[in-house]
Amino acid sequence: MNDPISDMLTRIRNAIRVRKTAIELPYSRTKFTIAKILEREGWVSHVEKIETRFGSIRIELKYADGASTIRELHRVSKPGRRVYVGSKKLPIVLGGIGLAIVSTSSGIMTSGEARKKGLGGEVMCEIS
Repeated sequence: MNDPISDMLTRIRNAIRVRKTAIELPYSRTKFTIAKILEREGWVSHVEKIETRFGSIRIELKYADGASTIRELHRVSKPGRRVYVGSKKLPIVLGGIGLAIVSTSSGIMTSGEARKKGLGGEVMCEIS
């Protein structure tokens, strides 16, 4: 697997399409941080680290009125084409309704948090 973050997003998209309530994926600190941001912002119900031999992440998906709270989820910066932006050019997804996750020098955060701190970085993914 060349891009574990893209794999994570694809697993979430596929689980939503078949209306699964939860998914498990291999643990990495980056994926766990992204999942915790999704939980904090209200896109998923619950995220936890499961202690196994290699570790895994359990993400409980969130549905409202039979539809998922996540409508679209896609990777922006890929291994073959990295996308870096300055603090003034951070993306605003769906006029602020959506969410962009950015990797900055101060850690992984939403584009809104990065904008408030005046930080730019790599745009990892967008959620709407």
